[in-house]
Amino acid sequence: MKIIFAGTPEFAVPCLQMLLDSEHEICAVYTQPDRPAGRGRKLHPSPVKELALTAGIPVFQPLTMKTSEDLQQISAFNADLMVVVAYGMILTQAVLDAPKLGCINVHASLLPRWRGAAPIQRALMAGDEKTGVTIMQIVRKLDAGDMLHKEECVIGPTDTAVDLHDKLATLGAIGLAKVLAQIEAGTVHPERQDEALVTYAEKLEKSEAVIDWTQPAVDLARKVRGLNAWPVAQTLYQGNVLRIWQAVEVNDDASLQLESGVVHCADKLMDVATGLGFLRLLEVQLPGGKRMPVQAFLSAHDVNGVKLG
Repeated sequence: MKIIFAGTPEFAVPCLQMLLDSEHEICAVYTQPDRPAGRGRKLHPSPVKELALTAGIPVFQPLTMKTSEDLQQISAFNADLMVVVAYGMILTQAVLDAPKLGCINVHASLLPRWRGAAPIQRALMAGDEKTGVTIMQIVRKLDAGDMLHKEECVIGPTDTAVDLHDKLATLGAIGLAKVLAQIEAGTVHPERQDEALVTYAEKLEKSEAVIDWTQPAVDLARKVRGLNAWPVAQTLYQGNVLRIWQAVEVNDDASLQLESGVVHCADKLMDVATGLGFLRLLEVQLPGGKRMPVQAFLSAHDVNGVKLG
């Protein structure tokens, strides 16, 4: 098939690589405009752009994809299909209608659960036992199109959002390859989403990073994993922001004898009392410093009995 690919971040790279390695013709790649990054704030291309240029595929970076020129350009490719993976732009109906078979999307959740911007993180923070990717037909309503295929993934007890991101990116490419084969063979079976089961994965906000120590440890541990690597869970320690990169819950009734947020140290372990149980910190970071194992932090800081937050 003749395919237009639209994607931007690292999550989309495995899908594009799979297409490049396939018999399909990638006639164009659309990606977000280069963005400033790093200390020098120099413009940097997206991971998708870098791969496309390396492969010699024409790259387009429109600001909106809503102008008549944009639509004429897309229509001129006379593509069979557009594959969209974390592109970061809402497509107009005219764009959706341009390819002969429309547009399909690789979404990082088991729809209809977790439509929206942050499905990986929300699944972790909600304590879901499994997640996955859904290949769906794109319609104007957000993530509401018919489902074409799903690939499931168990969420491990120590998985962070970074871990799940990488697993699902790989699964996305696997699922996409299956769907393309089904489309060509005429064996794809679209399934409508049950609107009664819809949940929304709202965009992450920096304000969510602050730890509320009155919450149960199990919820806080999920939060730490879900917010790794952005915006990263944090609390205050002696007026400084202490970022918490890794932590696990410890079910211990002794936590009820301490005020929420108070640190209990023993055997080079750093347990913080919560509303229910302890949150055992494993990896932390102070301003201007590097991420460090909690043992290294404890060797330089006497925090037993200190209240965080």
